[in-house]
Order: sequence, then structure tokens, then C-alpha cells
Amino acid sequence: MGLYHFLCPGVGLSYGGRMSDELAFLDATAQAELVRRGELSPSALVDAAIARIEAVNPKLNAVIIPLFEKARAQAASADLPRGPFRGVPFLLKDLLAYSAGDPHHMGTRLLKRLGFTAPHDSNTAARLRAAGFVFLGKTNAPEIGTLPTTEPEAYGPTRNPWDPGRSTGGSSGGSAAAVAAGMVPAAHANDGGGSIRIPASECGLVGLKPSRARISFGPDLGEPIGGLAHEGVVTRSVRDTAALLDVLAGYEPGDPHTAPPPLRPFVAEVGADPGRLRIGILARLPGEIGPTHADCRAAAEGAGRLLESLGHAVEPSHPAALDEREVGQHFSMMYATHIARMVDVLGEICGTPFGPGDLDPLNQALADLGRIATAQQYLATVDWLYGYTRRMAAWWASGFDLLLTPTLPEPPPPLGYFTPSREDPVASGMRAAQFAGFTSPFNMTGQPAVSLPLHWNDQGLPVGVQLAAAYGREDLLLRVAAQLEQARPWAGRRPPIHA
Repeated sequence: MGLYHFLCPGVGLSYGGRMSDELAFLDATAQAELVRRGELSPSALVDAAIARIEAVNPKLNAVIIPLFEKARAQAASADLPRGPFRGVPFLLKDLLAYSAGDPHHMGTRLLKRLGFTAPHDSNTAARLRAAGFVFLGKTNAPEIGTLPTTEPEAYGPTRNPWDPGRSTGGSSGGSAAAVAAGMVPAAHANDGGGSIRIPASECGLVGLKPSRARISFGPDLGEPIGGLAHEGVVTRSVRDTAALLDVLAGYEPGDPHTAPPPLRPFVAEVGADPGRLRIGILARLPGEIGPTHADCRAAAEGAGRLLESLGHAVEPSHPAALDEREVGQHFSMMYATHIARMVDVLGEICGTPFGPGDLDPLNQALADLGRIATAQQYLATVDWLYGYTRRMAAWWASGFDLLLTPTLPEPPPPLGYFTPSREDPVASGMRAAQFAGFTSPFNMTGQPAVSLPLHWNDQGLPVGVQLAAAYGREDLLLRVAAQLEQARPWAGRRPPIHA
């Protein structure tokens, strides 16, 4: 176990010497190094992760579709790719990133009932597989990924390992709970309004939403939700986030757009000097569309002081466009029209259209709204978003490097907070839009943004802070994130429910 101590200095083996527990909070980079040095086999890593999932998942309901025997066979195969993460256990979110021959239900009761399986790998799954990751299963997600909590009727709620009565966030809540509890070192996530950053904040993880078109949605999708959706991961370390971005990023033939390629690998930015940066801070909700909890303000303000102590200039400032009240209506237009289209496409693929009662009340209401929207209304929203993106970008062009905010306006809410009612289904959507007030603007502009676990409140709940950069500047986010991770480490924190 000498290498364990080398890779995780200062961390003791506190779990009775059981291999599964000793590995539980090693990040993916460290686990890959164990395989590379011949200290552990891929099968040993996979078996240990399966044991952790079997022990912890019944308390959290994070992994809904286990693929254990398939994973064991892959780990033992001579054909396992010799990529940078050979043999490292991984989980795929059950939304958008699909793997050949495996169930893909997207949180819906209809696809679950039909037993739908994916015919081939998505680009994201293929790249992760080529890097050597072994898929142990699929994680829970809200129906069609709409809500910022993970409580689908199809599979039931995922519980937060910091407090099982609270939400994990959404839509990548199953992945976030699994990583936070030590089941796997990293997991797939995606983000159409905050769905990487919200679960990262609520579960105490690193969650980077990359720049638009940084990661391809091929071979089947172009720009889900009109470019608002982004693929990514949730991790426990900045170096894992950077290394996985290197795995996933890049153009695929036929992509409608691609982000500017980095000057060097993203992992090379971890530990690089960011220089002295000019950082604006906004600690209240854009447009003051609702209150911001004192814990969330404290998280952002504390991060601002930490950044100042590291030599950066932090000042109250933010893009004026953030306060534009029209944002909500255009965000809703994009979601309603694309949910309507997604529901139709899923029905066509399965050969069974969604019928009455197959969707939760909010998704049904949004799909109905999307179907009555006119082409002119949709295109007006597209044009508005182009202008909004330019107005937002002007603030960064004026001399600012980063914007600092809370990730969320409140700590992890109790389960059931966003449950839509049939009497007033839109009310939960309005609550969700307010809850995503700090995160969704950067889906609309396509800018990269990261949530970092820099604060825990008096109840022991994680409260993330968000940093947003100009389009294409993940390199800068990773440099600063690594600097903050070193200044205020979070690797030693463990939720009450963990492996």
C-alpha cells in the first residue's frame, strides 16, 4: 500500500484494511496509476467498486441499472483498451450518453416498461470506453432531465449521502451521489441548465460544464436543446475533471460546430500559474428573481476572500445582461419546444408513442406548450439568445477574467420540493427556473462554468461556488480551480453515508 500513501499523502487507511474501502476515495487518476504500475488489476478495481455499490447503493438509489457481470467480463478481457484510465470503474448517467446493448430509459416509465436498449455507443460512451473506463451501470436521472432534482417516477428518488432526506440535485443526481459516496471515482453527467453544477454543489464535488460544442453529441444528436446541453462528468478532484475533459473533447465528423481546440492538454493546466486575475463577484440571484440564502452568499463571499488572498483582484461586478428579465421566457421556449420534439423522437425510436400518463405533469405541460409554439416564436428566441450571448460576452471582453457566484440560491432542498402536481404542474417548473438562476445563463451563452466544493454550512451540507469564464477558456477555470483546491482542500471530507 505504499503507492496509496504516495498518491494520497496524509490520508490514512481507516477502513479496517479492506481493499474496497481503501480504494473508495482514490480519484480516477490515482486508480489508473495503480493499474499502470501493476499494483492492481482492472478486475480488482472493478470487483472492489461493485462491492461498494452493493453495500452503499441500497441507502441512496444512485445506480438504477447494474451492469456488473458485463463489467467483470470487460475488465478481465485482453481486449480492454490500454487508454489512460484502463480498468477504472465508471458509471454512465441514464440520459443522452448511451452504451451499446445497455438499457437507456432517460427516467421515463415508458422506455423502462418497453425495456429499451441502445443500439450503439454515443460519442461520449465510445471515448470513455477507448480511454479504458469500465462501465458498471447506469445512474438515476429525472424524467427527460428536466428538473434540478433526481426523483423520477420510474425509479424513485436518489438520496443525498450528506443527508438522505435531501435532494442530490439534478439532472445528474444519481452520478453525483455515487461519486460523493465513494462508489466510483468519477461518473458521466450532462448539463442543460445546471445539471452538472447543481448536483456537484449539493453533493460536494467538482462539476465543470464545458464550452458549447467542446464535446460532441454524435453520432445521433447535433445540438440538444438548441445548444443549451453539454456533456461532462462529476469528480472529486480538479485533475480528474481536466483529464476527463481531454478524453471527451474534440470534433467528430459532421458536428454542426466545435469549440476552439486548447493550446495544450487540459490536464497540463492543473498546477499552472493563472497569473493575477480580475474577478467579478455576484452573490445575489440575477435579476433578483428570488432570495439568496445566507449560506450561499457566505460561500461566494468566502471564496472571494480566498481568491484575494491568492493575489487576485475581486470586485463587485457582473454582466448587466444577467439581470434581463426576458431570460426566463426564452429559456422556457427552448425547453418546451425541444421536450416536445424529444418525446416524439423517443416514441418513433421505440415504435410506441408516449400516451396520456406516460410523462410526469411538468414534462407533459412543457411538451404541450412546445407543440403549440410557432416557428416564428422559436426563431425569435434563437435570435434573442444570439444577442444575449453577445451582451454577456461584452463584460468579459471589457477586462474581466472570471465571474464568481454561488452555484445555487439555497442549500440542498428536501426531497419532494420540486415534485410537480397535476393541479399546477408549471409551478414546479417556475421553482426550478429560479433555482437554476445562477447556472442556466451559461447554458444559454455556451460559456464554461465550474462548481467547486469550497463551503459546508452549519448543518454539514455542501454549498458550491461557481466560476464562469469567457467562451473557450476552460484552461483558465482549471488553473484557478486547482489553485483553490490546493488552498482549501476538500479531498478529506466524507459524507455520513459512504463506502
